Amino acid sequence: MVSIDLPDADVGWEGVRASVSPRSVLGGLVALVAGVVLVGKLRLERSRTRLVKELLGAADARSERAFTRDDVEGLPPPVRRYFDTVLEEGQPYVRTVRLEQRGQFRLGDADAPWRALEATQHYTVDPPGFVWDATIAIAPLVPVRVVDQYRDGEGSLRARLLSAVTVAEAEPSPETNAGELMRYLAESVWFPTALLPTEGVEWEPIDERSARATLDHDGTTVSLVFHFDDRNTVERVVAEDRYRRVDDGFEPTRWTGYFRNYRRRNGMFVPVDAEVEWNLPDGNLPYWRARITALDHRPVD
Repeated sequence: MVSIDLPDADVGWEGVRASVSPRSVLGGLVALVAGVVLVGKLRLERSRTRLVKELLGAADARSERAFTRDDVEGLPPPVRRYFDTVLEEGQPYVRTVRLEQRGQFRLGDADAPWRALEATQHYTVDPPGFVWDATIAIAPLVPVRVVDQYRDGEGSLRARLLSAVTVAEAEPSPETNAGELMRYLAESVWFPTALLPTEGVEWEPIDERSARATLDHDGTTVSLVFHFDDRNTVERVVAEDRYRRVDDGFEPTRWTGYFRNYRRRNGMFVPVDAEVEWNLPDGNLPYWRARITALDHRPVD
């Protein structure tokens, strides 16, 4: 049995109310919220760890393969020049990647403020996949945790306020799957062996400074136009019809990603600064910009 001591009769309910101060109530609420947040954070960490473990566990282990000039024979000239620039003979094919990002994210329309962003992302190449784990500070001490992923041919996203309250989510669907696979294709500039024909990417010539890349995976096919600068590196990628969430549905929308500030990382020439935007009828809407602060290409042993 649990004993509950009631107040003496002569104290009265006014005395009870007086004994419960606003400060004590506030302290109790703060403790309760802190407990809920802590539990939510621990659950989210376990879930993220499981997702990454499953992602990496499915990666193909062909670590002995290396790039040769024969791998780019017959490709459109700007694509061949790109690989000649960013890859060296003998470069091992990348199987898995871990990177860290620091930057800003915009939640809302073009008038919305930019919020601080920190993210860690893991990729696999065969099969193509990723898990993006980001924290966005929407206010002091009020973060939103976002886990965006493409695994086993399916894409999904979940955003939780204070790691506990779900504020946005996208379940697997043909539109979500295509959008996430398109993201993977664009971000392959950070591990460019993934863009080689031997990894399933088909290249179609457009002109001397651009070509279309197409990737098919598990019944989903996506294409991006890659634009190359005068240094033969990828300057931007463009999708004419990436699906954008609008209310309760999706709307095909032009989308552009920009890449800058190329540096040599683990033998490959890759960009460390990037920005993405929706190209809307009433103007461009940039919503993510960041620097890659750490980049680890680790072939699976």
